[in-house]
Amino acid sequence: MIQADELYRFYRAGDEEVKALRGVSLEVDPGEIVVITGPSGSGKSTLLACLAGLDEPDGGAVWIDRTRISHRPEAERAALRARSIGVVFQSGNLIEHLTVGQNLDLVQRLAGRRDAAWADHVLELTGLIARTRARPSTLSGGEAARAGLAVALANRPAVLLADEPTGELDRATEAGILTLLRDQAQRPCAVVIASHSPAVRRFADRVLTLHDGRIT
Repeated sequence: MIQADELYRFYRAGDEEVKALRGVSLEVDPGEIVVITGPSGSGKSTLLACLAGLDEPDGGAVWIDRTRISHRPEAERAALRARSIGVVFQSGNLIEHLTVGQNLDLVQRLAGRRDAAWADHVLELTGLIARTRARPSTLSGGEAARAGLAVALANRPAVLLADEPTGELDRATEAGILTLLRDQAQRPCAVVIASHSPAVRRFADRVLTLHDGRIT
């Protein structure tokens, strides 16, 4: 479902060149949960951004369900992402002036597949059905994390990419989020999580460690 081949990503910071990714390759099958771990600055977030088509690698390529997402115009990458990929950002992926329900509806509209029954099901799964009309600013930390996951699942993605989805959560809420991720993987869905959490690493089918932009 996910294939990345020899990804390189370089950034310039003044006169210095930062090598964020240096020849990273991986494959993730449907139903599999892969955790990417490593120290801060090792390239985890950059790798997820390249897999999602939010950033372009300087070398190598990414395929999602046998369709190349890298090295295409932004409009094409965005359309593929809307149809096939759910992304959970560290800071949440909720639009502040929309309610939780409206955030899910927007994602479905962008994917071209409005399905109110599925949206309600996702809100039930995440324990947020009573908060459908709430705005993000009124949510607790745990609710906001679950709402971010609900938005990522709204388009029934074939691929779910999550950047530290449990980083600010207590253990009970973290366990609930991990259970939801496992349930989604079994749909099946390919899941890639960047995380420092020992609980998330134990939960994974496979753990890959990034160090200085390389898988070690």
